[in-house]
Amino acid sequence: MPNHRTIIEQHDADRLIELLQIRLSALNDLQLTLKHVHWNVVGPNFIGVHQMIDPQVETVRGFADVLAERIAALGGAPSGTPSAIERDRTWDDYSLGRDTVEAHLAALDIVYDGVIASHRATIDTAGKIDPVTEDILIGQTGDLEQFQWFLRAHLEDPRGHLPHSSESTEAGAAAAVR
Repeated sequence: MPNHRTIIEQHDADRLIELLQIRLSALNDLQLTLKHVHWNVVGPNFIGVHQMIDPQVETVRGFADVLAERIAALGGAPSGTPSAIERDRTWDDYSLGRDTVEAHLAALDIVYDGVIASHRATIDTAGKIDPVTEDILIGQTGDLEQFQWFLRAHLEDPRGHLPHSSESTEAGAAAAVR
């Protein structure tokens, strides 16, 4: 069986490895953020949201594992350390501590916006290089969008309006729903 270098040019594999490492760090950060929310959400609907978050944590953890293994399959060395998250971070650290269900869900909506947009941008690049990597990212993005829909369903009014829709920061989104 030929190695990846005969199928994907080395410079293309290196580009994918670089992009996947950034996605890996984002997913590692997301799973930690989701667990943080799981521990710090309070108020009405606590138990439903508390229980909704854990499957997301496990799925996102699995996504990170798949990307790390893809990096290795492409000839790279995935980095899952805290310093890798810090090094690769282009986003702000999650800003809420103990807070209401609505505040956390609105803040997480902003987090998901960023993760999904970055995954989609990586899909565009991967699609020009490697359909296997593109397919992995497409599947993950579909699940991330479903998770975001679950969050939004708690916040939307019957017309589909989100009270924090004009906000672009976690703190702003949380304040808009308090």
